[in-house]
Amino acid sequence: MEKKMYAFYDLIIDVFKHAKIPMSADEIWKKAVEMNFDKKLRSFGKTPSQTVGAKLYTDIKENGDSSMFVQVSKRPARFFLRDLWNQNTQKTQSDIIEKIVEKDDKEAEKKDAGFNERALHPLLVKYAKENSHFGCYTKTIYHEKSTRKQKGENQWLHPDLVGVHFSFDDYRKETTGLQTYMNAARIKLFSFEMKKLLDFGCLRQYFFQAVSNSSWANEGYLVCLDIDEDLKNELQRLSNAFGIGVIKLNPEDINNSEIVCPARFNENIDWDTLDRLAEESEDFRTFLSNLQEDLSLKRVKSKDDYDKVLSDEDYEKYLIEKRII
Repeated sequence: MEKKMYAFYDLIIDVFKHAKIPMSADEIWKKAVEMNFDKKLRSFGKTPSQTVGAKLYTDIKENGDSSMFVQVSKRPARFFLRDLWNQNTQKTQSDIIEKIVEKDDKEAEKKDAGFNERALHPLLVKYAKENSHFGCYTKTIYHEKSTRKQKGENQWLHPDLVGVHFSFDDYRKETTGLQTYMNAARIKLFSFEMKKLLDFGCLRQYFFQAVSNSSWANEGYLVCLDIDEDLKNELQRLSNAFGIGVIKLNPEDINNSEIVCPARFNENIDWDTLDRLAEESEDFRTFLSNLQEDLSLKRVKSKDDYDKVLSDEDYEKYLIEKRII
């Protein structure tokens, strides 16, 4: 007998029938994998949870009250089979939503209790060095070391991390020598703003903080551990308008972290802002000095000048120690 093969639509229905609770797109996909339903799919891409979300939103939008699915909460968005949802009384429906909210709050509290944003820096450091798009050495900028100014004067000035990609990591010495002779760009500068959670409540504050802190570089990014699924379109609109990219970290498989929105490449560095950063931040001045020495030597003289890239083994230990997973 031929093995049953799923389309995403059928997979979602069967997950709901087995789980019997409302779920987000991410939760649906995780449950599908847990029950091995994913093995029956005809095919799926690199972001199956996004495909699940797209199927749900499209079906509800196109079919309205005739859709088999219903959205029962907004932030985060959770869905259920309409027939199963309608079997509950209005009071029971309210109780279910209340329990969902309590569960989300407890998970958020657990994450908050375990680590702060700076604890995520080693994750980005490893990703940025090993990812082919970046291939960069990074340096944490400690805000507390910066020159003291009156309240608000240095607000949204410092990025959390800066990075540099050297062309001598890509080319032979003869090529980099010619680059020097021709005064060609031999580096690419990155700027990163780190956050734990991005949702509608903090979207604009965090995004425009990244615009302010990171637009001076060749590429600037807002980096997050968790991103509300409903933000996709708004994030893309903001990224298109202001050029800041967005990265979603995947701590369990850091090399499969996602560039949700690519940054716009700026040919020209904002030298005025770079000079202001150098004036205010000791860490940034040191970063620039090391960068110049390495360019002069055409090699990185000491990896200790930059943030340490954890080995795979040390990385796993770090995640457990900091309670990130």
